[in-house]
Amino acid sequence: MAHQLPGVMDAFAELADPRWRACRYPLDEILLTALCAVLCGVEDWETMTLWGRSQLEWLRRLLPYGQGIPSPDTFRRVFSALNPSAFERCFTAWVGTLCPALEGKHVAIDGKSVRGSRNGEAPALHLVSAWCSANGLSLGQVSTAQKSNEITAIPELLKALELKGATVTIDAMGTQHAIAEVIIEAQADYVLALKDNQPGLADAVKQWFAAARQGRLAHSYWEHVAHDKGHGRLETRICRVTDDVAWLPDMGQCWAGLKRLVMVESSRTIGDKTSVECRYYISSRAIKAQEMAQLIRAHWGIENCLHWVLDVSWGEDACQVRDRNAARNLALIRKITLNLARRAVQEDGKRVSLKNVRNLAAWDVNYRNRVLGLA
Repeated sequence: MAHQLPGVMDAFAELADPRWRACRYPLDEILLTALCAVLCGVEDWETMTLWGRSQLEWLRRLLPYGQGIPSPDTFRRVFSALNPSAFERCFTAWVGTLCPALEGKHVAIDGKSVRGSRNGEAPALHLVSAWCSANGLSLGQVSTAQKSNEITAIPELLKALELKGATVTIDAMGTQHAIAEVIIEAQADYVLALKDNQPGLADAVKQWFAAARQGRLAHSYWEHVAHDKGHGRLETRICRVTDDVAWLPDMGQCWAGLKRLVMVESSRTIGDKTSVECRYYISSRAIKAQEMAQLIRAHWGIENCLHWVLDVSWGEDACQVRDRNAARNLALIRKITLNLARRAVQEDGKRVSLKNVRNLAAWDVNYRNRVLGLA
């Protein structure tokens, strides 16, 4: 009989088994095997079975495993049949126990395609994820048919989170009136990028800052300058923020809670070549330039600390699981194990990299127990 299960398994206790009849391999044993195998570096069904059989004695300390470890085909069928929306709700509930309040925290929303899931003419699975910069945890995910459908997926993801008091950053794809309204209704704030998706507003904000910098406006702005130097590159970022939104009577009314207009000017010098890029944002946060610059810069953490890690250290894009349900469910297993690994890194004082958390979990049962919360 089980001695103790990882806390994450409690969140999945009510997850319905998709199989219509009693089966040799209980759903909790399949999920536990998959979770622990992926934590230990496994990236496909065949290796999942081999890993489970090699670790059967250890697994039986947690659950009975009366029939042993299922075949790769059983893992494939179960993950294809498992309801991904229900699985994602369980994940969000579990993360809520790790991060019970998002008040005062920054939440980044961004999409990523799982390239290896492309199947013939069908596009690759595209997932929109929420990520908290304060603790590096993945908070949730929803699926879209393709990148353009992020507009409809983002509100679904936002409504699944307890966002009260948080600040949400989204790139230009998510700069939509309805999305801003969902965030404000959740008693949270937003920083939304402006590009060609909102050409009228983007051009108006651009012209306002141009006029203000030339001294043609009575209203001014706050400014913060930051410099970075390294790897033969010098980068300067200037963030300008104004609370002058009263001149936007038509466009401004469409954006719930709008309080700030933002311009970020980035110049990068490599050798004797300098490039300059200007980006524009709208925000409901009544803050000045330094804090706004920190929020905007923090947004890119979802690329570096979530998407990049999933691709490089967790092998997500290389995974050849093409069934959309199975790919989506397996992507969630990766996020669970990444959250567990990141907590272990934080507890270790960052002495071990995320990649080596997986290695140590595979090699050292005691370390694996600690990552899973069993020690």
